[in-house]
Amino acid sequence: MAAKKSAKRGGKGKGYKASSVKLSNKRTSKLAKQGKLKPKKKRKGWEGNQQDEVRNQHHMNGRGEADSEGESDLSEQDLEFFGTPGTSSSFISGAKVGSLSSEAASKGRKRKKDDEEEEEHYEQKPRKLFGKEENMKSLLPIKTSKGVIQQVTQIKQEVEESEIMEEKVETEPPEIPEELPTLTNVELYVNRQEKLRARKSRIAALASSLIANPEENIKKLKELRSFVTESDPDVFLTVRKLAMVSMMEVLKDIIPGYRIRLPTEAEKAAKLKKETMKVRDFEETFLLNYKKYLEFLELTCKGKLIENKDNKFGKKGNELKLSPSAAQSLSVLAARCLCEILKSHPHFNYRNNIIKVLVPYMNRGNKEMREIVCETVQDIFRHDKSGEVSLEIVRCIGRMVKIREFKVKKEVLDSFLSLKIKEVDYDGENTKQDGKTRKEMMQKMSRRERKRKKRMEQLEHELLETRASEDKKKKIKMHTEIIQTIFHTYFQILKSLSQSSLLSAVLEGLARFAHLINVDFFEDLFNVFNTLIDSGNLGYRESLHCIKTAFVILMGQGDVLNIDPMRFYTHLYNTILSVHAGTSSDDAPLVLDCMECMLGRRRRQISQQRVLAFIKRICTLSLQQEGHCCVALLAVLRGFIVNFKSSELLYDNDTQGSGMFLPELPHPEHSNAHNTMLWEITLLKRHYHPVVQQFAAHLGRMAPSSGEGQLPVDLLRRDPKRFLEEYKPTEIFFGVKIPEKCSTKKKFFRPGLEYIQPEFTQILADWCPGTDGSPGSLLTCVPGNVT
Repeated sequence: MAAKKSAKRGGKGKGYKASSVKLSNKRTSKLAKQGKLKPKKKRKGWEGNQQDEVRNQHHMNGRGEADSEGESDLSEQDLEFFGTPGTSSSFISGAKVGSLSSEAASKGRKRKKDDEEEEEHYEQKPRKLFGKEENMKSLLPIKTSKGVIQQVTQIKQEVEESEIMEEKVETEPPEIPEELPTLTNVELYVNRQEKLRARKSRIAALASSLIANPEENIKKLKELRSFVTESDPDVFLTVRKLAMVSMMEVLKDIIPGYRIRLPTEAEKAAKLKKETMKVRDFEETFLLNYKKYLEFLELTCKGKLIENKDNKFGKKGNELKLSPSAAQSLSVLAARCLCEILKSHPHFNYRNNIIKVLVPYMNRGNKEMREIVCETVQDIFRHDKSGEVSLEIVRCIGRMVKIREFKVKKEVLDSFLSLKIKEVDYDGENTKQDGKTRKEMMQKMSRRERKRKKRMEQLEHELLETRASEDKKKKIKMHTEIIQTIFHTYFQILKSLSQSSLLSAVLEGLARFAHLINVDFFEDLFNVFNTLIDSGNLGYRESLHCIKTAFVILMGQGDVLNIDPMRFYTHLYNTILSVHAGTSSDDAPLVLDCMECMLGRRRRQISQQRVLAFIKRICTLSLQQEGHCCVALLAVLRGFIVNFKSSELLYDNDTQGSGMFLPELPHPEHSNAHNTMLWEITLLKRHYHPVVQQFAAHLGRMAPSSGEGQLPVDLLRRDPKRFLEEYKPTEIFFGVKIPEKCSTKKKFFRPGLEYIQPEFTQILADWCPGTDGSPGSLLTCVPGNVT
């Protein structure tokens, strides 16, 4: 039954179905006719055998189907005979069903296999159309109603590029560059002005849009930053300056009031709201452009021209040439931009980097840049409330001074004088509660109390942040670290460089912060001061600072020390006459401070002879000062006369005891000042300054508080230092403002043509007649015409 079914299925009746092999052969023949058949690859190894097995299995599954030659010639009886077991013809049982049914079929199969082998060999050969030559190649055929039309074209012979280049060199003449038209100076100037005008308008438009809406137009910040690397050789210097200043002003306006923290990888992967993503994109874009702008300013300060990556003018940054003055102006402008950013927003990112860039320029030879950076540092010191930025700057200055082995400019150490520090904590008293430190208190607490204490401290810290106020304890801690860093630098200079040019700055700084010096350093400081005074290498200014520091220490915590300040009194008595109106009148405030420290606050510890000697020395000093300094010294002298009753001896012309006044002696106690008089007051009554005359008349009557000769109330209640500022001869002199120069031209006198006496008019007409017969003037009269 199975044989019948297979025979029936192999016929071409209603249930006929072509095998997959036949369809594959048809497809192959069609591709071969069209010339699209690819050469077959030879099958090797177990892969080819495996594919044959798959093909055989496919034929076994599709047995009974007829091949391309028709139906099988074997009948049912023949199949039963040849398929009987035990016969020699039982090979049919192992053959492919429906593939070989007769000897003719086997011969046809062998012939078909030979044709396939010939076809495969034919496919491996290159195809050629009929009548095609060697230098022809086929194109895509055209299909029409009459048939397929084959197309061919001629192959161009390829020549090596090297041969072509050699032929061009030999045959073609060298190309001559096209000459550009020569422009006049006026045309070059007009072209440059047009370029500048276009760039200015674009920079202004970008800056205004960024300031108007930073979050929406933050992407324009990159375009604005591109102008700072302008490479057009005609306008690059001017455009860079304009772009640097414009971007600095834009950044000052749009920098947020908080430090930007870049998100981590985990935070970037998290899903966020649209508004949050917008803020994050703004912060990332802004911080990236801000960083690159700061890097550009840093390199520009060093005198380097940055190359523009999108340069369209054929020159690199290092090929753009600048004169030394232009390069210096560009560096100064870059330093000014950095200073303005640090001054306006010291809380923002990269603050420490800006400080490290600017601090070395405080010691540069360029005076303009040095002054700009020093003024910026001093301004930050004056306005820094928390002390955090000041601490970073002081530490950076200390490292620079140490690296340069204390060979720095005096202005570097003078910048410390702008610090406003009034309180420090060396022993941690501000962190104590009931006389105990935090560590001691935590040790005596239980575990639950310690946890509660930590939570309360954290809550207080958060409350301070919400109030936006500075923590007082943190501020005192910062100020303590600043003072320790400054004193460390000062003491190193005092110890090893006693003849350095920085000694005056160090002594001035010690005098400024003497009330903050730790008690442990007092004894060593006084030993150093005595050594400096005995050496004789100090100038008058250094001596005054040294004396002021010593007495400020003695007035404060050093009052408990057993130190004899007699040497400092003697040194001041001999030094103050070096301050005069010729060259050193600006140091008069320093003399006033020393007098206030030595005589004003320590009047109970001064002998009578010393007081009289200093009063006489102040009167002598006032004769060689300018008007405003003389007024201040007389105000100090009035205080001494009022407080010390022994000063009445200087108003009596009778001698008291033996001896004669010896002003040239260096010791004030042995000068016999009680036998002299204040005759300088009589000279000061004739001084050119009206206020000096008032004070001299007042002191001549022994400084009365009421009655004839008393001073006005506004002069009595003023601090002596205020007279130095109010009566300084600048724009206001004697309390009256100096009028400005008149801008109108003076009208010269020109005599008219009519005179009072008619006879004189007639005489003048006879001597100097005018061109029209009218009488002339004496100015036009020629001496030769006068008879």
